[in-house]
Amino acid sequence: MTKKEFIAKYCENGGFVSKAEAERKLNALLDTIENILVDGNEVNFIGWGKWEVVERAKRKVRNPQTGRKMTVKAKKVVKFKPGKKLVDKIAN
Repeated sequence: MTKKEFIAKYCENGGFVSKAEAERKLNALLDTIENILVDGNEVNFIGWGKWEVVERAKRKVRNPQTGRKMTVKAKKVVKFKPGKKLVDKIAN
């Protein structure tokens, strides 16, 4: 689903006046989550899921095309762990 399709569905389910209003609200939510993660904090919606920033350690890998061994640098990544309610809904 693209962002445009998501906004249309969000507008329909959220009872917004227009798609433009729904898009502004969605962008505000995404910007807020992004800023919280950039600050090094986590976002936790109990039952739905949790986003957190984790440090991935430096590791050795093998290039499948050449077979040469390489080292991938350590980096920060965003990790999402779904909550129980979300997992249960998807399972049914």
